[in-house]
Amino acid sequence: MASIHTHRDDTRSTSAHGPAAKVWAITRIALGWIFLWAFLDKLFGLGFSTPSERAWINGGSPTSGFLKGTGENALGGMFSGLAGQGWVDWLFMLGLLGIGTALILGIGLRVAAVTGALLMVLMWMAQLPLETNPIIDDHIIYALVLAGLALSNAGDTWGLGRQWGATNLVRGKPFLK
Repeated sequence: MASIHTHRDDTRSTSAHGPAAKVWAITRIALGWIFLWAFLDKLFGLGFSTPSERAWINGGSPTSGFLKGTGENALGGMFSGLAGQGWVDWLFMLGLLGIGTALILGIGLRVAAVTGALLMVLMWMAQLPLETNPIIDDHIIYALVLAGLALSNAGDTWGLGRQWGATNLVRGKPFLK
């Protein structure tokens, strides 16, 4: 007698187990802190990358420093023209806050991975040609790590990903996982 097998679609993502799940969870939280810290430093001018007089709450532009410095690069004209524009500042800061929060909490990792990777690739493009390596820099590595976090369901370990995924909203719209 033939046995009946049910087919389960695992093509969208797989979960890491055991020590690998813990490494992905630590990586998720650490990378989330990088994004969230960048947001906080640019918002309040904590004196690390952003001095207090250039803080966003003091009228500074969170995008001006990086983007204005790209003017001489291959695509710099396109990017330096965006520096200091209000809509760019808002998108950038909301992106840093949203990506950082999603990673730390372990929710919305698919959206965080896509938006974070887009942000990283745009920042990589703004710096072309690269000074230390003709192709790869930390922005590309972060984009790849973001993909790994989402694909491994890293929010399920030491995060709220499992609970988030069980909500009616996410079950109806799995891209929000």
